[in-house]
Amino acid sequence: MAKKSNAGGRQHTNSTRHPGATDNIPGRVGRLLAKGNKDATYDTAVQRETAVLVAVPDKRQADARTQEYLDELAFLAETAGVDVQHRFVQRLDKPDIRTFVGEGKLAEIKAYVMHKGISMVIFDDDLSPSQLRNLEAELTVKIVDRSLLIIDIFATRAKSATARAQVELAQYQYLLPRLTGLWSHLDKQRGGGVSQRGPGETEIETDRRVVRDRIALLKDKLKDFDKQSHTQRKSRGGIVRVALVGYTNVGKSTIMNLLSRSDVFAENKLFATVDSTVRKISFDNVPFLLSDTVGFIRKLPTRLIESFKSTLDEIREADLLVHVVDISHPGFEEQIAVVNETLKDIEAADKPMLLVFNKIDQYRHDTEMEKQAGFEGMNEDEDAPQRPTLAQLQATYMAKLHDPVLFISAQERENIDELRALLTRHVAKLHYQRYPNSLGDFSVESVEE
Repeated sequence: MAKKSNAGGRQHTNSTRHPGATDNIPGRVGRLLAKGNKDATYDTAVQRETAVLVAVPDKRQADARTQEYLDELAFLAETAGVDVQHRFVQRLDKPDIRTFVGEGKLAEIKAYVMHKGISMVIFDDDLSPSQLRNLEAELTVKIVDRSLLIIDIFATRAKSATARAQVELAQYQYLLPRLTGLWSHLDKQRGGGVSQRGPGETEIETDRRVVRDRIALLKDKLKDFDKQSHTQRKSRGGIVRVALVGYTNVGKSTIMNLLSRSDVFAENKLFATVDSTVRKISFDNVPFLLSDTVGFIRKLPTRLIESFKSTLDEIREADLLVHVVDISHPGFEEQIAVVNETLKDIEAADKPMLLVFNKIDQYRHDTEMEKQAGFEGMNEDEDAPQRPTLAQLQATYMAKLHDPVLFISAQERENIDELRALLTRHVAKLHYQRYPNSLGDFSVESVEE
C-alpha cells in the first residue's frame, strides 16, 4: 500500500515500520542507514502533529488580553493532541479579505513553517472558504480555524449516539460551503446522459448533494432523539431539576461527582464533558435531579449550539441553574459574561441561578501575566489595577449580586458542605412551591429560612 504524506511532509502508514529509525535521523536517510544495521529498532508511536497559532486582534486590544486568548487557543490545541510550537500576532483594523493576515506576516509564517517542518496552522477566528483555500495554497500545510478545532474536540469527546450525531451534523454543516477546491478531482465530470456528451453533473455538485442528504438524514435522526429525550424529561415530573452550567474546564464535572457520588469523567482539559449526565440526589429528604452539561466557550460555533439542541434542553428545562466559575482564571469576569450571553441565546437566562466560584485554592491575586516570545506590536494596559485579594472579591460579589454567591474548591473539598446546604435550601423552596405535598420530613420552616 502506498504511503500517504500530509501537507507538512510527514509520512503516515499503517505499517509498524516507522519512516525514521530511532537514531534520530529521519526520513529516507534514516531508513537507508537502518538497513545496514541488523539490530536497528523502530519507533512505532504515533507522532503528534505540530502547529503554530495565529491571531489578528484589534489594535486597541491589550497585550494581556491577546495572550489570554492565545493561551485558550493553545489549550484547545493541546486538548486536540497538537503540540504548539510558536505564536504569531498581527494587529489590524480588520483581517485581510484574501488571506486573513497581511502579505508580510504570511511570508513570515510560511518561512517558519517550512524551516521547522510544522504540519498545521491554527487561526483564532473563523476563516471564510476563500481564505481557507488561499492559505492552504500559500502555506501548503493543513489550515485549521477555531470552529473546526472545537468541532474536532467535540468529535473525540462524544460518546452517546445523540452526541455523535450532533457532532457529525456540525461537521457536515462546516464542510458544505468549503467543498470547492477541497479535492483535486472536483473539476472532472460524471454522467452526461445516454450519449455521455452533455455537461453532466460535476463531482462538486455530486459531493454537495451527498453532504446535503447526510445533513437531512442527521436532522431527522436528531428529531427522533429529541422526542426520546423529551419523553425521558416528562417522566421526571414531580421533582426539581438543577443544571450545572459554566465556561468549559471550570470544574462542573468534579462538583457533579462530589454532590452525586458518581463517576462522571473529569479531566483538566477543555470540553471533558460533551454528553449531558443526569443523577438523582437527595439532601435532607429533599430529592432533585442534577445535570452536568457541556461547557461554553468564547466564540462557540453557532453550528454546535444548533446541533446540541437536545443536550441544551437540559438547561432550558431546568428549574435552577448553578453557574460555576473558575475564579483562578485571570479572565473569569469575561467568562461569566460569555456564559450569560450564551444562556440568553438559548433562552435560559431568566431562570433562578446560584453563582459558585470554584478553584479558590488556585487563586493568586498578585499573579502577573508572563510575556510569550513571538509577540510584536505590544499594546500593554499599564493602567490595569492589580488583581484584588480573594477576601476582597468575596465581599464585592456578595454585596453587589442579589443571587446567592459561594466560594469553594471542589478539588480540595473546601466549603462543599456549604454548597450542599445552599442547594438544599433553594431546591426545597422550589419543591415546596410546586409540589407542597411531596417534601416528606423536610420542614416548612427550613424551606423558608
